[in-house]
Amino acid sequence: MTDTPATKPAKTAAAKAAKAFEAPFEAFSFNIPSAEMPAAFRDFAEKSLTGSKEAYAKMKAAAEEATEAFEDTIETARSGAVELGHKSLDAAKQNSDATFAFYKELIGAKTFAEALELQMAFARKQTEALTAQVKDLQDFSQKFVTEATRPVKASVEKAFKGATLN
Repeated sequence: MTDTPATKPAKTAAAKAAKAFEAPFEAFSFNIPSAEMPAAFRDFAEKSLTGSKEAYAKMKAAAEEATEAFEDTIETARSGAVELGHKSLDAAKQNSDATFAFYKELIGAKTFAEALELQMAFARKQTEALTAQVKDLQDFSQKFVTEATRPVKASVEKAFKGATLN
């Protein structure tokens, strides 16, 4: 059979639609002249790429070292805080035990003078105990801070030694 007038407009419409669909993409289909890049430009691009890779490797290594130092610091801080908490609880237990022992002795006092003497002895002992506890906590805190900052300090010193001034 031959094409009838009814089928011809349908084919023409389909062809127009296909051409209209391709039309927006024609703007992007232009010929780029093929020219060889100059050797200097290629060398520059290669040096830039190599430099970028080296800078990335250094930055990655520095980031890994900083992360490791940070993790060490956090772990040291965590363990030190736990130990400081234990020392504080031990000191509180010693103080409350001493206070209960004092109250037991105070209840057994027969005279006001004896009660006053027990109070003075307790105050002296507790002052000495608190002084020792504070000194112990202070020494521990200094050691704790020194240990906690050691990884960061070492990392910073290494970074400054590795830095070059231009």
